[in-house]
Amino acid sequence: MRVILVAGTTQTAKIPGLSAAGADPSLVGHTPSADAEIIEYGRTVRSPVTPVSPTGCPTPAAITRAVRELTGFDALVVDAGLAEPTAAPTIDVGAKPGRDIREADPVPTAPGIFEAARQLGTAFPEDELVIGETVPGGTTTAMGVLRALGEDIPVSSSLPENPTGLKEEVVSEAFGASGITPGQSAHQPELAARFLGDPVLPVVAGLTVGALESEIDVTLGGGTQMLAAAALARHAGAVGEVTIATTSYVADDIPEFADAAESLSLELVVTDPGFETHPLSQYAEGEAKEGAGMGGALMLADQMGVLGDVETAALDVLSRLDPAAVDGVEDGL
Repeated sequence: MRVILVAGTTQTAKIPGLSAAGADPSLVGHTPSADAEIIEYGRTVRSPVTPVSPTGCPTPAAITRAVRELTGFDALVVDAGLAEPTAAPTIDVGAKPGRDIREADPVPTAPGIFEAARQLGTAFPEDELVIGETVPGGTTTAMGVLRALGEDIPVSSSLPENPTGLKEEVVSEAFGASGITPGQSAHQPELAARFLGDPVLPVVAGLTVGALESEIDVTLGGGTQMLAAAALARHAGAVGEVTIATTSYVADDIPEFADAAESLSLELVVTDPGFETHPLSQYAEGEAKEGAGMGGALMLADQMGVLGDVETAALDVLSRLDPAAVDGVEDGL
């Protein structure tokens, strides 16, 4: 079993109020690079920060790392436009960091990186792949892509209160800058990704298309961003069974999630990790909810019979990343 983390950035994340992926907005570009290191090594190496939300909710990468330690899955990071260096080994598909979607051409390399990822997707020896993503600001670009494709699917948020109004405003400005209209990119996914998206989405879609062409089973581990990636793949003509594995936190936040998955011919798996201990309990309170392949990792943990061990393993990972984050846990505080 191989879990692929597609890691990239978009300047859209720097719009104030859009993302909880980083306590300090000026350091948000380090989040995907740090997530890759955490999943690979269980700690940060080159990245100067361990990603947490402004209120201290830990990065979902810590959960994915915990499941890796419990199950031993192989991991691979695909560089889909990292803005900051990472010590994790990566595969390069030619992606560059995405610009703000309110600019005219935020992801000019989208067609090329989709094709490079498609070719990569055909080359894996495994029978099954789990693909996750890490890209701050990604639910906003997902909204843009879905609207461009003509898909009426809502998006979640890493924040407890989804800033839907702000996202709508940003996406509306993006359509004005792009010169295309909602629905105009139906069956032209390269346009949707190029003018309304981020570099991670076409890479995930390309990997999915390529894997399906090689009869590799694909699970997209994530939330509404993965619905957008699946929509890109379907609009590119991809056929075959695809699973989307998400957390109960996303499924509860977006009641339409199941219908959206069905509309894209996706098999849906929802996993509730049952987190009760601080700071993991913050997921249940609406922060983060998903990301860095967490939904896919939890699915694997459940399949392998170790889901009940994930909370303890995750707290152990967090204690190594930041001992202060779990101070008092042992005393029941």
